[in-house]
Amino acid sequence: MPGNTVSRREARRAAVFMLFQWDVTGRPLGSLYEGDVDSYTLQLADAVTARAAELDARITAASDDWTADRLGAVERNVLRVALEELDEGEVPVEVVLDEAVTLAKRYASEDAAKLVNGILGKVVREEGAP
Repeated sequence: MPGNTVSRREARRAAVFMLFQWDVTGRPLGSLYEGDVDSYTLQLADAVTARAAELDARITAASDDWTADRLGAVERNVLRVALEELDEGEVPVEVVLDEAVTLAKRYASEDAAKLVNGILGKVVREEGAP
């Protein structure tokens, strides 16, 4: 049973960490759940793993210099989560972009944040957002 309700910001951060571990270790996502995990975290992480190849193709298409598999695992999963949230359409575009940049800056680097911002900005401009 999912755990306590947390803010979307906390859930998003937890999903990025779970996806990072999944991406780096290759372990099944379910094996990375520890204790009570919020339902939004589970939903987001599960949706990203189910669509990882599609999301990676979009990341690669929106990047001038990088393919998704050449990005660091933090940046790649921040982008995957952001694209999933953009597609979901429940989180305002500005919030998705701001949260993605903040996560990349906090857990990777300033350069990673710029890269994430550039890729997501291009996706929003070229694909539009709901």
